[in-house]
Formats: sequence, structure tokens, C-alpha cells
Amino acid sequence: MTMEEQKENRALYNGGCEEEDELCRTLRTVELTGGVKGKNPCDSQEDQGVHTTKSGSSDFSDPVYKEIAFANGCVNRMSKDELKAKLTELKLDTRGVKDVLRKRLKNYYKKQKLKQPIDTDDAYFDYICVIDFEATCEEGNATDYIHEIIEFPIVLVNTRTLKIEDTFQRYVRPEIKPKLSEFCINLTGITQDLVDKADTFTVVLQTAVDWMREKELGTKFKYTILTDGSWDMSKFLNMQCRVSRIKYPRFAKKWINIRKSYGNFYKVPRNQTKLTTMLEKLGMKYDGRLHCGLDDSKNIARIAIRMLQDGCELRVNERMHNGQLMTVSCSLPFEGAAIPHHPQYRK
Repeated sequence: MTMEEQKENRALYNGGCEEEDELCRTLRTVELTGGVKGKNPCDSQEDQGVHTTKSGSSDFSDPVYKEIAFANGCVNRMSKDELKAKLTELKLDTRGVKDVLRKRLKNYYKKQKLKQPIDTDDAYFDYICVIDFEATCEEGNATDYIHEIIEFPIVLVNTRTLKIEDTFQRYVRPEIKPKLSEFCINLTGITQDLVDKADTFTVVLQTAVDWMREKELGTKFKYTILTDGSWDMSKFLNMQCRVSRIKYPRFAKKWINIRKSYGNFYKVPRNQTKLTTMLEKLGMKYDGRLHCGLDDSKNIARIAIRMLQDGCELRVNERMHNGQLMTVSCSLPFEGAAIPHHPQYRK
């Protein structure tokens, strides 16, 4: 394929076209025809029209890209009402802001044309464990303030059924500062009585591991951790393991930061990836009490489910290495988290 043809194909994919009627006919063609075998696109590269092969090369030569380009051009010019009407016709979700609706419709057409030759469901995670810790805090925390986890929730999302299958929640008794600040109580809704009656973090972590093992995570089922941001694992869990004098658990060394995934998938800036903002942009409202760990986790799970419904492949994008936060490439295969093991004490 010549350089000129590649440039033309990129321009087409970004919405260029000659006649509106032809574009709309292309949309109908995409809806009615089957896909092209052998294609395995990377979602994050959709808007550039890049087709990623196993060898890592890019190939714009297949006519399917021109068809997708025409379809995307038509979608780009639709009003919000037109997008909703088309999504309704296709029996797809119509909730969300215009950019979300456009992404949903484009992804539908792309999937119609770029069919996988194999069942990729076998390669994806069976479950996603959404975790959103609550930790001790004070108003205007000092930079060296030691946060201790006081609520350990897990929300188990089945990626096949796209439903919340089960939940786990335990409160944790802090050891360094056992008395909660009024600010912390008001923020989280966790009372002093709840943490006084709770087990220490090491015991709670062991209970959480037992729960995960009962679900056969890491053995029968491939799974991963998902969080709202980096802090839950890189700061709260990392700090808590040092306080409790235990090794950082292997199953939590890699995770999906949904803020990054959401921003990359829907093409929105970082300041639009707060929990309540993501829900609002997707046409949903927060359900429950803000800063309740379990309620936060459930709402994060709702966002993850919606993104999966919209065609996003939620990928691990962060990890801990030698106590430091690192970025994970989205091009890596879907590797499940390690089998959960009971806490190991530091020597």
C-alpha cells in the first residue's frame, strides 16, 4: 500500500467523506453484513485506524477500513437525538453524553466488520474484583500522615453475565491511631464502635483471601483487580502492609485503574474521570453513600460493566514493582492475577 493511500485511509477513518448518502448506505451495509475474519483490532487505536497484527505491524490495505471510515464519518455528523434514535433501533443503551453515545455506536459498527476468528472470551478475565478501600484520615492530612485501612470491600463482577455476582466487606481496626478523627467518621460514615469491634488488617486480609479462594479465583477462573485510581493499591495497601509488617500480596500487584481506562476509551480529559463525573457522563447517578467503601465499589463496578457493554476491553494498566507505581502497556496479553495467598510476614 502506498503512502498516499495510507494517508487517505487515515483521513477517511477520521470522518472524511464525499457524500452523506453514501455514508449512510455504508452504515446500513455494516449493520447487515458479517465481519471480516482474521481481524483483531486494539480498541485504544480505533480513532487512528490502526490494525494491530500479532507481529505488531500495521496494515491499512484491507477495504474494511474504508467501510469503517465511512461509517465513522456518518456517526461523527449525527446529532445527539440521531445517535439515540440509531442506538434505539439497534437495541443498544441510549444513556450518556454525546461523546459516549458516539463511541458506543462506532464500536458497534467496528465489531460488526472486524470479527474475531477465535473466541476471545477464553482469553479474557472471567471476573473483575472491584476494590475501594477506606482509610483513616484527618482534615488537612500532613504529607507524612500514615493512612490505615478501615474498610476492605470487594465487588465481584462476572464479565460473562455483566452483573455483580457477590460482595465482600469487612471493617478493620487501626493499630497506630485506633481512635478515628471526627473528620474521618463524617466522611466515611464508619463509626468508632465499628472499628473497635473489627479485626486487625492481617486477619481481615486472610478472610478476604479465603473468600476469593472460595470463588476459585486464580484457579478455575481468571480474574483481575480494578480500582478507582492508583491510591488504593500503591498507597493505602502498600502503606498498610508496612504497618502490619506483612509482604505486599502478589494478587494485588497488578490492577486496572478505571480512570485511565475510561479516559482513554471515551477520549475525555483526566479532570472528567472522578467517580461521580464518570457516572454522570454515562447517564447514571451515584447509588448509596459516597465514601462508603462498599457503595463506592458497587458504583465503580457499574461503570466497569457499562464500559464492557460499550465494547471496551478493560486491561491491566498499572502495577507495583519494588514498592513503586509503574504503568503497564495495554498491548500485553490478558494475564490473570495470581492465586490469592494468606498474608506472609516480613522477616
